Amino acid sequence: MEKEKAKPVGFSRTTITELMIPSYANFGGKIHGGILLSLMDKVAFAAASKHSGAYCVTVSVDTVDFLQPVAVGDLVSLKASVNHVGNSSMVIGIKVIAEDVKSGSVKHTNTCYFTMVAKGDDDKPTQVPKLILESKTDVRRFVQAIFRKKLKKDHTEKMETMKKGWDKEEMSRLLENERCIIE
Repeated sequence: MEKEKAKPVGFSRTTITELMIPSYANFGGKIHGGILLSLMDKVAFAAASKHSGAYCVTVSVDTVDFLQPVAVGDLVSLKASVNHVGNSSMVIGIKVIAEDVKSGSVKHTNTCYFTMVAKGDDDKPTQVPKLILESKTDVRRFVQAIFRKKLKKDHTEKMETMKKGWDKEEMSRLLENERCIIE
């Protein structure tokens, strides 16, 4: 793909800000994690679509860390950018910030990574532009995405190997000191 078809990380940078209203709250008075995940999916779609120029779908969500609760009345800003591109896939890094407008306090509440795939008019995966890394941070994020992908693949392979080799006796031994009862 030619350099003209490549796009810088900055082109995909997207921020969505939304007021957290009472209908988003759980019984504890904090914002439902599902509301935040939905907003993260929206900002991931926006960043991926900007970069690819195509309709995009979510294929995986990795490392969703809920670091601090979000309260009703907070202004939540979701900051996203393309961190890595494959052929048709993109890893979107998202940082969520909550601001208490009364006190002015700002806190980092969530971090996560969405993998999005660009779709063509035929609904099949379509190639995305290369990513121009503009800073040391962009390079670090690109490399971290490569490592996360490798770790995920290694983990999946190890779990499949373990599942094939598990027998009832071994499972019983592993569960001896766990908080469960086998009937």
